[in-house]
Amino acid sequence: MQKSPADCASMAEIRVEIDRLDNALMTLFAERWAYIGRAAEIKKPAGLKADIPARVDEVRRNARKNAEAAGLDPDFYEDIWARLIRHSIEHERAMLGEIET
Repeated sequence: MQKSPADCASMAEIRVEIDRLDNALMTLFAERWAYIGRAAEIKKPAGLKADIPARVDEVRRNARKNAEAAGLDPDFYEDIWARLIRHSIEHERAMLGEIET
């Protein structure tokens, strides 16, 4: 059964909850990755490039805004999202034939 941080009375309980959250995050990242692949499939016949700077800026701003709203360090989470974006663009570039794999 899921516990809140305040309900955890031991490090073992904390670790169980962190592991649960890490697993949930990976599931969400996998879902996000599926959308990245589908985006490349849609971009190809539309003649769109993998890297769309206006969208990159929007996603980074959204990450920053969401981090701030959650009371998290916006610089840190924007940096994480910047890495996600770079990785996604490279994957799309390969799928679109913009680079050799």
